[in-house]
Amino acid sequence: MDIRIEHPLWLLLLLPLIAYLVFAWKTPGRKSGRTRLIFLFRTAASVLLISALATPYLVLPNDREQILIVADRSASAGASAKEIDGFIDAGIRYRKDHQSAGIYSFAGDFRTDVPLSDAIPHPGEPRVMQQPGETDIEKAVSLALAAADSRLAARIVLLSDGRETKGDIRSYTRKLTGGRVQIDALALPDADVRDAAVTKLELPRTAYAGQQQLMTVEVESSDRMDGTLMIYEDDRLLGENRVTLVPGVNQFTYPVKTDRTGLLKYEAKLVADDDHFLENNRLFAAVSIQGKPAVLVVETEDDPSVIPGLLDSSAVQVTAMKAEELPATLTGYMPYSAIIFDNVPGTLVGEEKMGLIEQAVKNFGTGFLMTGGENSFGLGGYFKTPVEKLLPVEMEVKGKEELPSLGLVIVMDRSGSMSGSKLTLAREAAARSVDLLREQDTFGFTAFDEQIWEIVPASPLEDKEDVTAKILSVSAGGGTMIFPSVEKAYADLAELKLQRKHIILLTDGQSPMPPGYLDTIAEGKSANTTLSTVGIGADADQRLLEGMAEAGGGRYYGVTDESTVPAILSRETITMTRTYIEDDPFYMQLGGIADWNELFAGGVPQMNAYIATSVKQTADTAGKSPKGDPILAEWKYGLGRTAAFTSDSSGKWSGGLAAWDRYPDFWQTALKRILPSYSSAPFTVTQGAGGTFTISDEGGKSAFLEVTAVTEDGKEIEVTEEQTAPGKVTVTLDTEPGLVYLGVKDDQGAFFETGVTVPYGDEYRPGKTDMALLKQLTDQTGGRLLTDPKEMFRAHPYKSHDERTVTAWLLFAALLFFFADITLRRFSRILPKAKPASPAADLEAEPDTNISKLLKQQRRR
Repeated sequence: MDIRIEHPLWLLLLLPLIAYLVFAWKTPGRKSGRTRLIFLFRTAASVLLISALATPYLVLPNDREQILIVADRSASAGASAKEIDGFIDAGIRYRKDHQSAGIYSFAGDFRTDVPLSDAIPHPGEPRVMQQPGETDIEKAVSLALAAADSRLAARIVLLSDGRETKGDIRSYTRKLTGGRVQIDALALPDADVRDAAVTKLELPRTAYAGQQQLMTVEVESSDRMDGTLMIYEDDRLLGENRVTLVPGVNQFTYPVKTDRTGLLKYEAKLVADDDHFLENNRLFAAVSIQGKPAVLVVETEDDPSVIPGLLDSSAVQVTAMKAEELPATLTGYMPYSAIIFDNVPGTLVGEEKMGLIEQAVKNFGTGFLMTGGENSFGLGGYFKTPVEKLLPVEMEVKGKEELPSLGLVIVMDRSGSMSGSKLTLAREAAARSVDLLREQDTFGFTAFDEQIWEIVPASPLEDKEDVTAKILSVSAGGGTMIFPSVEKAYADLAELKLQRKHIILLTDGQSPMPPGYLDTIAEGKSANTTLSTVGIGADADQRLLEGMAEAGGGRYYGVTDESTVPAILSRETITMTRTYIEDDPFYMQLGGIADWNELFAGGVPQMNAYIATSVKQTADTAGKSPKGDPILAEWKYGLGRTAAFTSDSSGKWSGGLAAWDRYPDFWQTALKRILPSYSSAPFTVTQGAGGTFTISDEGGKSAFLEVTAVTEDGKEIEVTEEQTAPGKVTVTLDTEPGLVYLGVKDDQGAFFETGVTVPYGDEYRPGKTDMALLKQLTDQTGGRLLTDPKEMFRAHPYKSHDERTVTAWLLFAALLFFFADITLRRFSRILPKAKPASPAADLEAEPDTNISKLLKQQRRR
């Protein structure tokens, strides 16, 4: 045992205290026994208080030890999983009573399998790590130690191959001084696996349409094996070849030729026999093919577009595509210089694909044009979607006071099967419908499972924020009973005197229906209340919901893509009005854009109708209606240009414009206005280690470069940029392995787009155990390279201790002396008095002072 003081400077206060006590003791005067005792109590209390301020504590020996078993579960150590588990199972039986133990797993992330405790740990079945493609030993050791008591001896038992791909464990262990923490290591054996990996895919970054290019593919193999090498262009198989691989590097070349233009993705994929790592069997490349601009015209099955036939095929490559066939990855949009939506409802597109198109426009300069029609703009369900975000117009029309009085009740399934994205999107869709309504429109929201949950009673809409908050608070749970809530919605709207009343039902399930339910719906229809139904997923009862919508005078939507639900509800809410269609013949009034003014120099043909929208503040209006609504509007969104034509292309609404002899020129001008106008710069991209790339302007004209990176699924990722020289930047992409599209622009207005591959990590390559790293860790901390499991629980050389503060005891003792002092002074009568001496003795004992002489004279008289 030892005594230590945390704040010794406070003890300096004892010096003035001692001086005062000496002075007080030597002061002349009689000091009785009671006075001396009080003096002693005060001295003790003062000394104890000063000692408490110094914070003394006792250091007591403690033989407790902490054993932290940290197991490598990364991909490179996967082949040793059984050996790791066996070593742990064999070792924990040697745990001693004074030792606590915990078991942890790590890769790029960290997980606690068995918390640190005095019980014998039982690890159970290992689970898959979230980031198996990395090995971060530094994070594993630091987090394991964070779970331990910093006063006790600790031993990290590291079971790993030492192939660190993230962090810096060497630097971290330099901080572990004092001998309290040891690191033992079990060196996992070199992975004895058969593996083949695609290590290189090389193509020129730019080429011309129709020009043959040479693709070079390198495959590194650990053994002799057979396989198939497949080549893809934009996910379309170009060819597959049987290959025989020999140990080492194998190189293959293939000629590649395409008539397509734009940024194309190429992929090399290897399928080999007995291949251990499948993650390293693919690489990507992107090639910018120069030639005629490619234009994608999106149409519907029921309403084919006339635009492809009006565009000049000698100047552009036109592809017509059904809305349902739109690509689900960004790769599918990169070849196109412009995209045209011709009267396409958002209910067929979905928000995920809209988000991809928005990324293509904003970050890669793709042009976008939307035409009007009964399925477009607000009537197409584009309110608050990514497409509305990129367009120069808003779907919401100003001046809603002209709309009829409306009543809308949304009936939503909240059963357990709706949990997850279904319920999230359904709630968001209902909230958007609230935004589309006016104050004082009637709105109600009912959720149901086996019972009815009235979230928002049908009443005039007064506080949109409060209503939205209630809708977004609905959670999933329970079964499905559809019709009682629908019947309630009809009852809520029945007595209301409104011009239009509508019910929207959303469900993903099936439910028994009561007799006569269709009669109830038909009666509601006759009372001016319509019903539309939305069936989400394959389990929804399509026949039932379709019959209900038909009986209710509404529409049925069968949804397989959940992201279309918000567009459906927006469209349903807007369709209630029909005032969005302005169908009075009119002549478009021109704005101040030279291209359009030149086209219509001879006059503007009469048009019949358009969809009312509101132009955004910074957009340019090329043409407007006599009411001031935009007919032709355009603006710049990110790197791309977009335009809105609120009449249609077929002639039903555009009338005289479609019959005009310069009608093809109208579409050529519209396309010209949205095609990318930037110049391409001669940037070069060089790949470094991992996800690091160096981008340089070989022409020497740029001073600064700005880089945007987007993954194939349309997710914009964070880019770490370091400007290393004028016109030269090094970027690091922190994302999963795969293809990433880069958009590079400079301070001169030039732009370059390309694709790079973030490679798979070294975890997915056969490699040797890093014995040098493991030995350095053990040497720095006084640990061992383990061979025997029982060594994990050997005695730790560091002697732990407990620190017990005595401050509270000192304060308590000082308090006791303080109260003793008070007791003696205040209640001294309880103590027996001393016998007084005789008067004569007192007089004899008195000193011969002036006062004593006066007293003697007084007595004589």
